[in-house]
Amino acid sequence: MEKYTEVRWHGRAQQGIVTAAKLLGETALTEGKYVQAFPEFGPERMGAPVRSYNRLSDKPIRVHCSVTSPDVVIIVDITLIAVLEADPALPSTTSGTDGDAVFLVNTNHSAERLRGELGVADSVKVYTLDASQISLDTIGRQMPNTPMLGALAKATDLVKIDGLIENFRENYSKKYDEKVIAGNIEAMKRGYAEVKGE
Repeated sequence: MEKYTEVRWHGRAQQGIVTAAKLLGETALTEGKYVQAFPEFGPERMGAPVRSYNRLSDKPIRVHCSVTSPDVVIIVDITLIAVLEADPALPSTTSGTDGDAVFLVNTNHSAERLRGELGVADSVKVYTLDASQISLDTIGRQMPNTPMLGALAKATDLVKIDGLIENFRENYSKKYDEKVIAGNIEAMKRGYAEVKGE
């Protein structure tokens, strides 16, 4: 069976996880990988839990379904850990992961503390980043997706930070003014520099 790197994003509507998954996919594509990037949501309102997914591979990807056994889990809103754990109808943030998983969580808590909150094995890599504060500092509003992408580039070898920045500038400079572009690029760079893990 072919091996893909599977990424599952957990966030809330309007936190930019669909855009982040898309940018991750676009960047991996320009770096020569086969990719999938797709969201899973219904008619959610702002603040409702949503998921987005990526698959990345050196070979063509022939599977087309939700990611149920992620290699990387990105939690953009830490409150979802408890919310999803409490609702048996929804998959938790840790569902489907194994001892080789990587977790990247938007929080000002330490990776050690998050390991306990997640209840994951010692072999699991846990990284934390205060992406909300970084986005407030650089963009002027709480939009933690771009700092999380920078942190992902540092914590994994999925894509390079320079590729993320180049793709962001190329794909979004017609949609946003230069101040917004520069703020998001600074957010990615800070995410890359400030992520901590164990």
